[in-house]
Amino acid sequence: MSGPDALFSLRNNLNLGAYQAAINDSDVHGLSEDESIERDTLVYRSYIGLRSYQLVIDEINSAAPTPLQAVKLLAMYLAGDKETALSSLKEWLSDSAISNNPVLKLVAGTIYIYEQDYNEALKHTHSGGTLELCALTVQIYLKMHRSDHAEKQLKIMQQIDEDHTLTQLANAWLNLAVGGSKIQEAYLIFQDFCDKYQQTVTILNGKAICCMHMGRFDEAESVLLEALNKDAKDADSLANLVVCNLHLGKPANRYLSQLKNYYPEHLLVKRAVGAEDNFDRAVQAVA
Repeated sequence: MSGPDALFSLRNNLNLGAYQAAINDSDVHGLSEDESIERDTLVYRSYIGLRSYQLVIDEINSAAPTPLQAVKLLAMYLAGDKETALSSLKEWLSDSAISNNPVLKLVAGTIYIYEQDYNEALKHTHSGGTLELCALTVQIYLKMHRSDHAEKQLKIMQQIDEDHTLTQLANAWLNLAVGGSKIQEAYLIFQDFCDKYQQTVTILNGKAICCMHMGRFDEAESVLLEALNKDAKDADSLANLVVCNLHLGKPANRYLSQLKNYYPEHLLVKRAVGAEDNFDRAVQAVA
């Protein structure tokens, strides 16, 4: 029979962004029905992390349990079928029989973050119930520039499990937001992850952001190139390389061009396009 931590490795790899490793760890035997559903949910979320949206959409059928249906909604949303996904999400959240499902709440919070509707996202995550929902709530508060509320949420996580990967990650995110001497603490958390586990794009980007905050742009560039080697189309790596190269006085056009190509809706792309438009208007005004 499986022990209580039968899915620990799979879950931990997902949290660290080691998506293929999570999928490779999924052949766990002796699971209960609930554990099997959780295992499948984690695996399909890992495929979403690898941007294999269509695989998730094709494999999860309409008879699948609520957690899997919720993951399919997220895949549909990220694949571009936003209207259908949002419509179904609202319908399911109004259904008292399933609205409290933690995976559905997690997906709702994630989708509304993408929609930049942080108040709506909080509605579904703030009551917690799982460390993942708590961690997502920390992210939402940080996006709202409310590090005070994020800190309260982190304390709840620390009371539940101070050493958990998600608690450590949330601590690093908060330290980055607070800044100052806390940046070094965040750096040490990311470095510890690099030492203990597989170095992932997620962790390397966290480490690189710390380096940039500390003015160590050469080190940041080296770490980001390592991340890009692992995933040439990662949005965070490309965006952070644009910023890093600008600080180093190096050309950033190639990375920005790739970012525009892969993620035309990315905030950095929108800002760059907006700046170009303003420049063109200024030139025309002078001309």
